[in-house]
Amino acid sequence: MNETNTAEERLRAEVEDLRRQLEEQKKLHESGGHPRKGPSAASLVLIAVVIIALIVVGFFAGYLPRQRREQVLAAETRDTVHSLPAVNFSRVERSATKTELVLPGNVQAVTEAPILARATGYIRKRYVDIGDRVRDGQVVAEIEAPELDQMILQANATLEQTRSAVQQAEAAVQQGRANENLARVTAQRWDNLQKRGVVSKQENDTYQAQWAAQQANVQALEKALAAAHSNVAAAEANFARLNQLKTYQAVRAPFDGIITVRNIDTGVLVNEGNTLLFRIAQTGTLRVYVNLPQSEADSVRVGQQATLAVAELPGRKFVGTVTRTSNALDPASRTLLTEVQVPNPAAQLLPGMYADVDLSVPRQNPPLLIPGDTLVVRSDGPQVAVIGPEDTVHFTRIKLGRDYGDRLEVLSGLDEGQRLVANPSDEVREGVKVKPVAVEKAPGKKQ
Repeated sequence: MNETNTAEERLRAEVEDLRRQLEEQKKLHESGGHPRKGPSAASLVLIAVVIIALIVVGFFAGYLPRQRREQVLAAETRDTVHSLPAVNFSRVERSATKTELVLPGNVQAVTEAPILARATGYIRKRYVDIGDRVRDGQVVAEIEAPELDQMILQANATLEQTRSAVQQAEAAVQQGRANENLARVTAQRWDNLQKRGVVSKQENDTYQAQWAAQQANVQALEKALAAAHSNVAAAEANFARLNQLKTYQAVRAPFDGIITVRNIDTGVLVNEGNTLLFRIAQTGTLRVYVNLPQSEADSVRVGQQATLAVAELPGRKFVGTVTRTSNALDPASRTLLTEVQVPNPAAQLLPGMYADVDLSVPRQNPPLLIPGDTLVVRSDGPQVAVIGPEDTVHFTRIKLGRDYGDRLEVLSGLDEGQRLVANPSDEVREGVKVKPVAVEKAPGKKQ
């Protein structure tokens, strides 16, 4: 560099000397004097050659070494960059203000009931089968019970006998009251005669005792009449019971619904209260039971909207409403039983189905999300490798929230937008400088 500067200075001096000589010749020419003899053409050519040589020397002495040094520095920089470990990174993101809580649910009918036999006998006729829609009060089967008919005839005869017994008891009461009146009059007469001394006291006592006996007899007859009335009431109740059982020979649907189970056919013997004939369910509105985890138990409210999806019906969504919760956690699973009712006018949903229930839970402070492959679990807790502004690695401890599988919630320890090393290898250590490579984000929505 010093040689280059010296050559340039000599070049400037020669150029300045030539300029001065030209100016002196110009002044002498203008004044009419005789110019001083200047340098010859050969001298000028020589000077030009010298100047060109100096320029070439300065070029090779300054530019080429500088270019060589720049090439060396660039090569060293490239080697340094290539020697750094290349790591993939993902950025910390903020989750959505509403998170979709998808839980499995069991679809059940709002009302479902078994239809049992209320009379003992044989199935005379069956009118419905599984899948048939029935109306409230519709006859679904008939039971033939000849023994019941005989029992009704017997109960009717017993009822007539008890009524006759009541009439006999009433007649006996009337006769007893007549005898009691006669005994009373006779006793009063003998009492007057005894007071007058006409009859003895012993004879009077005999008639007084007869009057008392007749009074006791009337009371006994009245009690017998009451018992006869009770027997009539019992016979009437038994007769009414059997008649009611006879009406059960016509098996009727208890409400509008669909027959889901049929256990009998024509000619089958059924027993009262033990044989399941049919099972009926209302499917116009279905209920879905969902078990909410304890972490979400306080975020779901009665009246909140829920969306139901069934794998067998792709692309179809059924909107329901949270109607009630158990208001107590199951101590075994730590879950809250929640009921969601879903209208089913087209009967596309069936009782017993398995469904996914989507509950959109609003969040006041959405947490941060990180990819699952950035998590490093160590003895001192979960950590992530954060890439700093100068591409250096720093391991930071974090506090985790919910696990979505491919993504994790972070409650503390990170800031939105930070770069995290994905799948950190053994080369990624504290303070190491790395070469970050952004990971392509898969299309999808935030949790």
